[in-house]
Amino acid sequence: MTRTPLTDLDEVQLLDTTLRDGEQMPGVSLTPAEKVDVARELDAAGMHLIEAGSACTSEGEREAIRRVAGEGLDAAVTSFARGVKRDVDHALDCGVDGINLVVPASDKHVETKVGSTRDEVVDTTVELVEYATDHGLWVEVLGEDGSRADLDYLDRLLGAGLDAGADRICYCDTVGAADPERTAEVVSRLADLGPTSLHTHDDLGFGVANVHAGLRAGADTVHGTVMGVGERAGNVALEEVAVALARSYDVDTVDLPRLYRLCRTVSEATGVALPPNKAVCGSNAFAHESGIHTDGTLKDGTMYEPYPPETVGRERRLVLGKHAGRAGVKAALAEHDVAVDADELSAVVSRVKELGDRGKRVTDADLLAITEDVQGRERDRRVELVDLSATSGGNLPTASVRLRVADEERVASGTGAGPVDAGLEAVRAALAGDSSGEGVSFDLNSYHVDAITGGTDAVVTVEVDLSRGDRSVSVSSTDADITRASVVAMVDGLDRLLSAAAEDGSVPDAPSLADD
Repeated sequence: MTRTPLTDLDEVQLLDTTLRDGEQMPGVSLTPAEKVDVARELDAAGMHLIEAGSACTSEGEREAIRRVAGEGLDAAVTSFARGVKRDVDHALDCGVDGINLVVPASDKHVETKVGSTRDEVVDTTVELVEYATDHGLWVEVLGEDGSRADLDYLDRLLGAGLDAGADRICYCDTVGAADPERTAEVVSRLADLGPTSLHTHDDLGFGVANVHAGLRAGADTVHGTVMGVGERAGNVALEEVAVALARSYDVDTVDLPRLYRLCRTVSEATGVALPPNKAVCGSNAFAHESGIHTDGTLKDGTMYEPYPPETVGRERRLVLGKHAGRAGVKAALAEHDVAVDADELSAVVSRVKELGDRGKRVTDADLLAITEDVQGRERDRRVELVDLSATSGGNLPTASVRLRVADEERVASGTGAGPVDAGLEAVRAALAGDSSGEGVSFDLNSYHVDAITGGTDAVVTVEVDLSRGDRSVSVSSTDADITRASVVAMVDGLDRLLSAAAEDGSVPDAPSLADD
């Protein structure tokens, strides 16, 4: 594709505000340890600036910011500060490199929110910028609700901040109300004053479009969050900005292969699931089910993808369902080292489509079971769940399992954050042959629950993706008890993985699994 230059700038910087604006998403609250973990991953990805939080919030928040600031990151660490002196003092106490000084810009915010006047806001902004810079802080002045502000006043306010010594100013579309044309109009005016940043939200779905309009108009830095987490419809997603700039405009920002890992880190810390249809990080971003698409993708990876999944640290995934074709089914079987002839493949494809027509996702375990039946093969299970009991009352959820491992029965118990977690730990311990839980290593890559009936007696389907070494398997289980469905799915998945490992000689025969 022909790439049109986006900007004459040598560099576009990214400022991540996941730890501040992202944490304002309802239901999200990060501990100091979680903030440090996310900050480390942001830094490893090459983020230029990290807004670690709002030092004015609480002593707990200040402790979190201190810990991030004390990590010795390559990224500059900043704190959000309102237009009051004590916020600057709190930021200084946290040892940050700078502040993001947010002052009201629209009359709605100047008069209604803070009960002030335009002149008073300008005077206060100048005083605070001078105070902060005198104390060695890097300062960015953000005009809150700038997209709805009077442009002459916004010019005056942010210009005064620069004259007072601020390092840069920021155009804020605080409520995601602007379109690209308005963004370009405002930013082109501000960029004439000095270094200008962009802070956009996605309420109208214009988040990334407004970033591009602002960069073309002269801005050089983009604020955003990982996965777009944030208030209401969220902030612009930085992983989308980074990929779009690199692929469409040859503008490098961060280490793209670290993006998926970064998204998963933020998802785990915030409890916000990765949306399946999300660009870059969604489970479907590089998944193909349609027979036509799968066949084309297997012939040429660029056929139905704008860029290789490896670009952002992902792998391509073939999903089986009613749209599956022969090429996709054959490729999926090849991933499990299963060969079929033409007639067997036709029969397997037909059975897969039948399951898909019933609205069922065809997992790896389903595919292998269908193929075994078509080929008339019987498979001896290596691991099977015999009994399960779990309790979640009290302060420590516990579970015990009885597994049949080859011809031996093993009993083990485990504790966890909930009964499902406890059940998983019990399975680990049983496979290890002792209570340590060591000896069998595997990763639970994804865990998804769907209620397929209504009411308090709902039946649920649990789908898990497990991996062990370079092998992975997807399995589902349906039950009225979510704990049992979860444990059955995990045991069935481990049975498949261990059986495959035994066939290629990478694990000794059961029951010596503890030696793995």
